[in-house]
Amino acid sequence: MHFSIPETESRSGDSGGSAYAYNIHVNGVLHCRVRYSQLLGLHEQLRKEYGANVLPAFPPKKLFSLTPAEVEQRREQLEKYMQAVRQDPLLGSSETFNSFLRRAQQETQQVPTEEVSLEVLLSNGQKVLVNVLTSDQTEDVLEAVAAKLDLPDDLIGYFSLFLVREKEDGAFSFVRKLQEFELPYVSVTSLRSQEYKIVLRKSYWDSAYDDDVMENRVGLNLLYAQTVSDIERGWILVTKEQHRQLKSLQEKVSKKEFLRLAQTLRHYGYLRFDACVADFPEKDCPVVVSAGNSELSLQLRLPGQQLREGSFRVTRMRCWRVTSSVPLPSGSTSSPGRGRGEVRLELAFEYLMSKDRLQWVTITSPQAIMMSICLQSMVDELMVKKSGGSIRKMLRRRVGGTLRRSDSQQAVKSPPLLESPDATRESMVKLSSKLSAVSLRGIGSPSTDASASDVHGNFAFEGIGDEDL
Repeated sequence: MHFSIPETESRSGDSGGSAYAYNIHVNGVLHCRVRYSQLLGLHEQLRKEYGANVLPAFPPKKLFSLTPAEVEQRREQLEKYMQAVRQDPLLGSSETFNSFLRRAQQETQQVPTEEVSLEVLLSNGQKVLVNVLTSDQTEDVLEAVAAKLDLPDDLIGYFSLFLVREKEDGAFSFVRKLQEFELPYVSVTSLRSQEYKIVLRKSYWDSAYDDDVMENRVGLNLLYAQTVSDIERGWILVTKEQHRQLKSLQEKVSKKEFLRLAQTLRHYGYLRFDACVADFPEKDCPVVVSAGNSELSLQLRLPGQQLREGSFRVTRMRCWRVTSSVPLPSGSTSSPGRGRGEVRLELAFEYLMSKDRLQWVTITSPQAIMMSICLQSMVDELMVKKSGGSIRKMLRRRVGGTLRRSDSQQAVKSPPLLESPDATRESMVKLSSKLSAVSLRGIGSPSTDASASDVHGNFAFEGIGDEDL
């Protein structure tokens, strides 16, 4: 979450800074606008529910008007406070925190509560139209989509809604996974562009969970449609022979066999991001990042057009952080709000290259926050599996009434047959596992503007034994 102060905000008559409005941005997009007094009210409510010891420090009130420097300081303090609350497993998942942000989003965007039709896309482009309230949160909309498709309640937790931007070629660029603190209808309509869509996609990484989904007809069709789409986009890497086998199974409508074969392919179930820049294996290196199977994969094209791939295992990332910077106009100085230019986002992770060597790797991408969310969800899934738990999610019933469910059901259509793979597509060449030989720009330690709360510690981090080298 990033805070800024609107340029048009009136600051007259402010005795303690409480009259300032703060824009809260999520992934660089305005989510809501709140005042200090509202955030203080949220803090007091959380303190009553969870105790003062659990909460991070909240910026104190001021008796006199704030100077410009104090305004900027308070903005930074509030931003760090909200980020710390959001990252705390207990506070960030609390209904008090999430309902506060949902109400603020609806009020800021001035969307009245009413019943509307919302279009949700499947991975193959098929449209599912559901009737929801503008005030319905993400889980309500997800349940409505599941009901429309006749997906069983015990499989809802295997899927999530994603906000995407549809590019001119029809491909999806993933903006973020819709969170519990937002209202999907408001989130997509407030962007005021037809290119933004909501897509249903599986939300787990371990292909072993496919067995649960494939037991159900609708779940099987959803997984099959997503896999076919990912192959056609080039997200899943296939050889000509593998493509021939897949097409044969598709013609026979052997969906389970099709998925079993697809599970053996490189990048099956991965989420692919737009082309970006990394400092691996050298500074300002153009790469394509994919997330899946407990790793981040970086594909790059070397001189001579040879395609190479480097893989960074989540279990070898000691920690990571997302940082943002806003370039100021030439000759200007820092001023309250600082939101005057395009936000530059970076994902940096500290990686165990060898037994005794940690190195920071930085990826510069507008999708850095989405990458961080993927890393966290992969770590969460690893920890659940390690503890012997299950990712199955119990269906939440809305307080004060049951979820409205439409009687009409919509079958998931089978996707068209796979197109022939690009003949010019080259085979992948794995980089040497001796990543310690690769020269990487070392950061050494978090920068001075990154506090401890900005860094995500990795509970799934594992050391490397001599047998691994």
